[in-house]
Formats: sequence, structure tokens, C-alpha cells
Amino acid sequence: MKRILPILLFLSAISWSQNNASDSILTLDAYLGYVKQFHPLVKQANLEVSQAQAGIIAARGGFDPKIEVDYENKQFKSTEYYDLLNATFKIPTWYGIEIKAGFDQMEGVYLNPQNTVPANGLAMAGISVPIGQGLLINNRMADLRKAKIYANLSQAERDLEVANVLYAAANGYFNWYRSYNEYKLYETFLTNAEVRFNGIKGLITAGDRPAIDSIEAGILVKSRKLSLEQSRLKLLKSKLELSNFLWFENNLPLELQDGISPESELEKKVENTLKTNGLLLADIDFQNHPKIRSLQNKVSILEVDKQLKGDLLKPTIDLNYNYLSEPEFVRDFNTVNYKYGINFSFPLFLRKERGNFKIAKLKLQDAELDLKFEDQVLRNKIDYQLEEISSLKNQIAIANELVNDFTTMLDAEERIFFFGESSLFLINSRENSLLSTSLQQIETEFRFFVANADLFKLIANPQFNN
Repeated sequence: MKRILPILLFLSAISWSQNNASDSILTLDAYLGYVKQFHPLVKQANLEVSQAQAGIIAARGGFDPKIEVDYENKQFKSTEYYDLLNATFKIPTWYGIEIKAGFDQMEGVYLNPQNTVPANGLAMAGISVPIGQGLLINNRMADLRKAKIYANLSQAERDLEVANVLYAAANGYFNWYRSYNEYKLYETFLTNAEVRFNGIKGLITAGDRPAIDSIEAGILVKSRKLSLEQSRLKLLKSKLELSNFLWFENNLPLELQDGISPESELEKKVENTLKTNGLLLADIDFQNHPKIRSLQNKVSILEVDKQLKGDLLKPTIDLNYNYLSEPEFVRDFNTVNYKYGINFSFPLFLRKERGNFKIAKLKLQDAELDLKFEDQVLRNKIDYQLEEISSLKNQIAIANELVNDFTTMLDAEERIFFFGESSLFLINSRENSLLSTSLQQIETEFRFFVANADLFKLIANPQFNN
């Protein structure tokens, strides 16, 4: 009986299952949902979209109707030199055409003869039409077009920014998952080493093992304690890094509390959470990819700039026609009373305009080449990432088999040791191989998770959990 007890204690050390689950589990899906909803960088990305939409409103202001009133009066030595009132209402339209109406009332001793109007004033309704520069595109039209493109651009860049934040957050979760499992692994191996150490001491007391075995078993316990402490510090760091992504309403930062653990069997859930499961290169809509949309919108902005610069190569020819009438006869349309004019200007050498137009063309060509290049690079990166994920799945399967094989070898060595045909050195050697392989298994899983996060970032689909 004196001999059976330490042997039972020794054999009970072979327990490779994890300890009881923690009180609370933070799943990857719930964690990323919090990040997407409350993280400050995500909120900032949404603000960029709101600013771009406000820019559209501002650009549309260029087409707002406008009332202009100009009034001047001069009195000198009890003489009214002049009293001038000019009121105009203008409506800008899309193609540079401007519709206007006005009223002039002017009187005085020294009034300029061309400003003489009837005593009741002079009403006017007219139109201004650019038939050269400014007809098909002008600054107002260009500003509104670019504002709308900027709104689309900001949405694409918002999606990219959100995907980047979620990518960093996911990597933080995976690092925490790895550190947590390493800590639990070292904790289990320490427990086994301590039980084995106590069992060896019992065997030595019974005279069944040499005293030197207690020193070797004690060394292993100290080594496991050192590894456990190092992994504890690593786990603490990963928890603090994870807390950087945890926020709540009213920009309230959260901290990951003790007793919260990552979800188990993450390998089976990560692809479904990140929407990377079963993806093929042909399944990805590159035309709607945020990166491609962003570059396409930048090309569109440069196309508007090129059109505007090209329009400046035309001469400025503005035609103006104004129907004139006394206020009381304004409904009696009479084409005899009118005022019209033409404005013409054209630089002789166009050096400034030609230079700016050439620069705009070169910028557009550069952006188009960048779009084609980035599209191909993106396709190649996604293609490689799909291959890496497939390879890591195979590596995980091999690592799992190795862990099972080394566990079997260790169990067999312990049974041989029980019959006195092995040594503690061989058992420790088998156990170290199992520990090393288990750590490699955890690392391979981590690389698999990161590879899925890399694919998620490349696809840039932050709508994954909607």
C-alpha cells in the first residue's frame, strides 16, 4: 500500500485536458461587433462620410438663386447729385446659363445720361448664355460633380478604415487567444510536474527509485513555474492590448476583466465570423471593392479637372439679352425695348491653359495606371492568401496528429516507467516533445487566424456582421 499511493499520484498527473471554463466567454463575433459599433476610429470614419455629404450641400449652393441690391445716394450743398437703386434677382442653371430679373430707379441733377430711366423705374428680365467657355462645364458644375464623387470616395475610404480597425482588433483577439491557451497549457504541465514530483518522492521513500530522481523532477517543476510566469506576463500584455479596442457608449473605454476567456474551438468559427469561408477568387466582386472604388473615384475627380482645364482652351463668349419695360407695362411684351451685349476674350498663346491641361492629362494617366496596378496587386494578394489559408488548414491537421502521437508516446513511456524499465529522463524528454508540439499547434492555429484576418482586410468587407 505504501508503494501504490505514490504510483497512483504519479499516473494521475497525465491529464492533458484544460481546466474548467471561465465564468464568462467573450466570443470573436460579439467582440468585433462592439468594436464596429463603438470604437472611436470607426466613428471618425463615419464622420468623414458626413463631412463629404455636407460638401455636396455646399456645392449645390453655387446654384442657389441670389438677390442683389445696390443703392447709392449723393447730397452736396442741398443738391441731390444722384439717387441710384439697382435690384437684381439671378437664377444660375446647370449649363452656365443665368436667368435674371431686375429693377432700376435712378434720379438726380447730375445723373449720368445712360442711367436715365422713367420716373417709375425700369424693370428688366433677361438671360446670359455662354456659348464658348463655361457652357458644358464650369466651376460650379465641376464643384458639384466633385462633391458627389468625394461622397462616394469617402464611403469607400470609410469601408477601408473600418476594415483596418476590425483587422487590428481581430489580431488583438487572436493574440489574446494564443496567450490564453499557452498559459493554460503551461498551467497543466506545471500541475503534472508537481504531481509527478510528489509521486517520485513517494517512490524514493519506498525505496523504489534513486534519490537523484527527485532532483530531476524538482528541476522540471521549477522550469514549468518559470514558463508559466513568462506566459502569465504575456497573457497580461495581450489582455491590455485587447482592451484598446473595447469601448462602449459615450466613448467609455472598457477593460477586459479577470475571469473572461476567449471562445473555445475558434478554428471552427473564425472563417464564418470573418466571412472568409469557402471563398474563391472568382467569387470576389473587385469592381465594388472599397480599394478599387476609392481609386476609381480619384480617377473620376481627375477626369472632371481635365474637362475643366480643357474648357479653358475655348474662348470666352457670353451673350446677354435683357427685355426692358416700365413696371406698369411689364406684361405687355414689346421686343422694341431691350438691351443686349456680347463679351469676348481669348488669350493669344494659351500657354497657361495648355500647360494646365497637359498637367491634368498626365495626372489622370498616372491615376489610371495606379488603378490597374493596384487591381492586379489586390488579386494576387487575395489569391496567395487563399492558398495560405488552405495550407495552414493542412498544417493544423498535421499538428493535431503530432500532438496525439506524442501523447501516446508519453503514455507508453509512463507505463514502462511503472514497470521499472524506463527513466525519468526519458519521460521528461517525451513530455518536452509534447509541450513543444503543443506550442507549435497553438502557433499554427494563430497563423491560421491571422491569415483569415489578412484575407478579411484584403476583401475589406466591414459589413460582415450586419
